Amino acid sequence: MDKVKILERYLPPDAAPLIGRWIDYFKCEFKISRNRGTKFGDYRAPHDGKGHRISVNFDLNPYAFLVTTVHEFAHLHTWNEHKQKAKPHGTEWKANFKKMMQPFFEKDVFPPDIKQAIVSYLNNPAASSCSDLTLFRSLRKYDAPKESVHTVEKLPIKSLFKLKDGRIFRKEEKLRKRYKCVEVSSRRVYLFSPVAEVELLEANSSL
Repeated sequence: MDKVKILERYLPPDAAPLIGRWIDYFKCEFKISRNRGTKFGDYRAPHDGKGHRISVNFDLNPYAFLVTTVHEFAHLHTWNEHKQKAKPHGTEWKANFKKMMQPFFEKDVFPPDIKQAIVSYLNNPAASSCSDLTLFRSLRKYDAPKESVHTVEKLPIKSLFKLKDGRIFRKEEKLRKRYKCVEVSSRRVYLFSPVAEVELLEANSSL
């Protein structure tokens, strides 16, 4: 099947032709991947006879899929220009991300709130990557509803929640940008991102 037709299943349709051309132009292996809880996408530089490789999670909404795809292609472009000399999300990457995002702004592919979040992110040198919470929250608004799934920041203090691996935690106070959470079985303390997705078990537990 034509790659653009496949890409249209995951991307805003107006964005698919350009991404298809990038795959050909950069001679990139582009993989639509299973869900990976710790990342949306991945770029791997040429190594051991393999060329550029990009993977993006299959279950992202179209706007998140596109932002992630451009994010990874900006890594590829930066590697072509600077090899290992540029920082992963340094000024060179940020300039390429901004430049490569421009055609999609011109096509009005993004809703206004996502476009504004991207622009703010690119103009904010303190934001080191696409884990920028404002951008992340803007993209998440366009996800399909998920039953029983909540973000840590929305849970009441002292509530219990479960991860996909079955471990159970109790939410405690916020420490700077992350939430202190205690694993019930081990009593070990972990720090969770405010936007980590978890399953709420019960609120205000005495455990």
